[in-house]
Amino acid sequence: MQSGQRGKSRSSGRVRWAYPLALAAAIVFASSQSHVPGVGAPGSDKVVHFAAFGLLATLTVRVLPPSRVWLAVVVVSLFGATDEWHQSFTPGRTMDWADWVADTAGALVAVVAYARWAAYRRLLEAPVRSLCRKARIENAPTEASTVAPP
Repeated sequence: MQSGQRGKSRSSGRVRWAYPLALAAAIVFASSQSHVPGVGAPGSDKVVHFAAFGLLATLTVRVLPPSRVWLAVVVVSLFGATDEWHQSFTPGRTMDWADWVADTAGALVAVVAYARWAAYRRLLEAPVRSLCRKARIENAPTEASTVAPP
């Protein structure tokens, strides 16, 4: 491999980490706030934790080698634990083990779905423009629907 190709490979590898790192930064920012707006329904914060950390695990597993997919669960779970600990220093917030369990469960479900469900993985890996084109074709008006009623 030429040095120019190797440099391009390294930079594209770093760029792939942009989404998981941006989401992790957003999570840290949110846990630094004394008040985070929410739905207010009992337990709804657990759903948010499950979804956010599931998304973080999905973004993380996509940049790891296929033989290391379970590392995403471990990394995201550890991040969830440190985020809860960090949150305990924020005025008006507390550390909640149930939140960490929801974080870990979301990461686990996301990684299992990504690793074992080929259709889900293909959907996530498909270029956005092909998904938009498919939606346009499926939702295109048919000839019968374009005829004006008598």
